[in-house]
Amino acid sequence: MIVTHVKFALSKPMTLDEAKAKFEGTAPKYRGREGLLRKTYLLSEDGLTAGAVYFWADRAAADRLYTDAWRETVTQVYGVAPDISFYHAPVTVENG
Repeated sequence: MIVTHVKFALSKPMTLDEAKAKFEGTAPKYRGREGLLRKTYLLSEDGLTAGAVYFWADRAAADRLYTDAWRETVTQVYGVAPDISFYHAPVTVENG
């Protein structure tokens, strides 16, 4: 499994309500995406950083999303280019 952390350093704080509305607007684009196991949207407590954690079946699935066109769209939505980090996830603990 590959996990990616995508984040945006916002120029002004976003409220939780604003973030929720924005995230709900983009979430349908990710439903049913091949290789995407889970996506969790994030907003820092101070509202200055937004992003998401994606859980992927493999790196190839992640690479199919993170195209130049995707980066341009995300930059338009958030007003700043995304910073993407890739991680291996060798162990997961689930308590639910």
